[in-house]
Amino acid sequence: MINSEKQLQALIEAVSSSTKYRQVSPDLIRAVGQRELSIRPSWKAAVKATKNKLHQVAGAYQGTKIDYGQALTMLRETAASPAEFRESCRQIMRWHVSTRERLPILGDFFAETLLNVSPVRTVMDVACGLNPVAWPWMPFDDQVNYIAYDIYADTMRFVQDYMQVARINGRAQTRDVLQDPPNQPVDLAFILKTLPCLEQLDKMAATILLDAIQARYLLISYPVTSLGGRRKGMITNYDNHFRSLATDRSWSVKRFEFATELAYLVETGDEKVNNNIAQLDSLPSRNSGSRDG
Repeated sequence: MINSEKQLQALIEAVSSSTKYRQVSPDLIRAVGQRELSIRPSWKAAVKATKNKLHQVAGAYQGTKIDYGQALTMLRETAASPAEFRESCRQIMRWHVSTRERLPILGDFFAETLLNVSPVRTVMDVACGLNPVAWPWMPFDDQVNYIAYDIYADTMRFVQDYMQVARINGRAQTRDVLQDPPNQPVDLAFILKTLPCLEQLDKMAATILLDAIQARYLLISYPVTSLGGRRKGMITNYDNHFRSLATDRSWSVKRFEFATELAYLVETGDEKVNNNIAQLDSLPSRNSGSRDG
């Protein structure tokens, strides 16, 4: 069908009015909707297809609706006790499929993959979900600057509040990282179980994102089971996927296979990134209490 701006705006409004997608980045809805309008026989079919695609790439991982107010209260009430705070974090991570899958290996995942990564002063968490809530298990000090991106505005508001409670120097921003890839230089970028989701939107998404990100280290991971619990062929498939991305890149790679996740620590060897980070290190540090998105 003909894709007019009027039809596109009506589609964005229709999708955004749905409770399930109200918090999703309008930029992502626009990008998906524009594509679906160009290939579907009717506006109604394009709206349905847009919702289906958003479910595939994001909605399916949300599980039940998260009560962020309750989560924040829980965190504030336990903030004075490290052990109780960690338990609160565990409970909250159960509310999102991706972080729930990581809970059985949480004690080892960051400790092993980031063992020899230093110094880390800046971290970027791409399509983060609730991963920043795993902060107590990350081997970082309180001087690290943590930048988190996700397509859900309510999740990013919560992550910003979490950072304040956990005393993390950072900011959370609602962002469609495929349409607007982040390119600020950082020491470490988390890209955890993200690339297969993005490639449901664009088969070149992984390459686009990796070409844009400027980081000394990348921690890239994949799930080892489907959402339905099927495991057959997943590791081989994602090993091949990662190798295809690493081809012709001057990367140094370490592979980690955990019970619920396959991970690759990449040292990019990009001297331009190192120089850019060095320039940033020469600037005065500042805490960011902003809440974007």
